[in-house]
Amino acid sequence: MLLVTGATGFVGQDLQQELCTRGTAFRAASRSNRHGYSPVGDINGATDWCAALSGIEIVIHLAATNQNVVAGSGEDRALLRTVNVEGTVNLARQAAASGVRRFVFLSTIKVHGERTAEGHPFRQDDVPNPVSGYAVSKLEAERSLIALSGSSGMEIVIIRAPLVYGRDVGGSFRALTKLVKSGIPLPLGSIRNRRSMVYVENLSDLILSAALHPAAAGQILLAGDEEAVSTPELVRRLAAATGCPARLLPCPTLALRGLAAIAGKTELVSRLTDWLEVDITPTRTLLDWTPPFDMGQALKRCF
Repeated sequence: MLLVTGATGFVGQDLQQELCTRGTAFRAASRSNRHGYSPVGDINGATDWCAALSGIEIVIHLAATNQNVVAGSGEDRALLRTVNVEGTVNLARQAAASGVRRFVFLSTIKVHGERTAEGHPFRQDDVPNPVSGYAVSKLEAERSLIALSGSSGMEIVIIRAPLVYGRDVGGSFRALTKLVKSGIPLPLGSIRNRRSMVYVENLSDLILSAALHPAAAGQILLAGDEEAVSTPELVRRLAAATGCPARLLPCPTLALRGLAAIAGKTELVSRLTDWLEVDITPTRTLLDWTPPFDMGQALKRCF
């Protein structure tokens, strides 16, 4: 049986649907007391996972905390460490003690950094270079899990994912979709970048491959759709999927960044202008895995 933490979150809900479709036995954990879920309370270094772990062979740990980039909320690094590091390590230790065979940890591509150079996508063996508190906390958790695996023998699988999108997703993807639907001309026509993303159903499929495939044990897997797209191309595809016209205006990237700095939206605009490509070839080869949906199919399923 599998245990899914963060089961009420965006990825967790989709993963539950996929597990039900496949007829795979699982238990879903939640911070709060909800019908059909195993309640665990707040996630930190003292959380008691005993009841949730009973009879579990594989743990899929999705639960985490992050900042809201769209709202411009600052990072609470203490909270990030409490949940993402101490909470993860505490769960993993209890899992190992209870006989769990494999622990799948959803991390972030931002462990490698905030951007890539043109033509140089991130690879799983790149030297980590986390910038945000969220990425720093995820990398610390990764390293702690690897160390625990060495001492306990529990298999660890780490998945580093870029931006996840899908129906009802929040964050920067939702914000961009709303702008496209509004019909407001967007000054994004001059951007020449490429960014990798991953459709939530593709990610769920990869997570289950990571949980079940023998070759995944001890591996760091990079997630992503098959293709990376530029921001203007993403706007065009969103417009086509939602039946709206794509209204793109040319604007020099430097000018766009300057306006973002004035408005206090530097990080948000960086996500629209920077390169961030991911090389998923090693993941595909190792697991004989192909994302089930291309971006065109995925966007049609979103709207």
